[in-house]
Amino acid sequence: MQARMKNLVMIIPGAMEALQNLAKASEQGGVPNNTLDFVHLRASQTNGCSVCVDMGFRFKKADETIERLFAVAAWKDALYFTDAECAALALSDAVARLSDRFDPVPDEIWEDAARHYDEGALASLVLWIATTNVWNRLNVATEQLAGEWAKSAVAQKWNEISSAAA
Repeated sequence: MQARMKNLVMIIPGAMEALQNLAKASEQGGVPNNTLDFVHLRASQTNGCSVCVDMGFRFKKADETIERLFAVAAWKDALYFTDAECAALALSDAVARLSDRFDPVPDEIWEDAARHYDEGALASLVLWIATTNVWNRLNVATEQLAGEWAKSAVAQKWNEISSAAA
């Protein structure tokens, strides 16, 4: 298998930086990083983005368990997640699948999330899900390959930045 083309963010000047800045901004709402990671992984599973699912594992935090990462795919039936994490995952499911229902983000899903997250955190979650959906759509449309990104110079730089920030 081969990608249809080079990743779009490598072709359009400023695109990578814009998406990275959007991701950084969406991290500012006070949502725990592990929750954001779960939401990213769940939306990526929902959208069939193998690159982002692969990254969810590659960038696993030291304090996170493999069991919880694997269980994200079946989060509704797993006992590994807090009520707040479940609310964020339900919101992720709804926002990632907007065309599946007449009322894509039902009040009960929104209200459950609002019980666990204040307005800033909700803004962060929705922005994070939207950003993940952008990445998913870019990768899926161009048939980017899981594992290929990890070999790139950009990935090496990302790893260096992530390691330095930790």
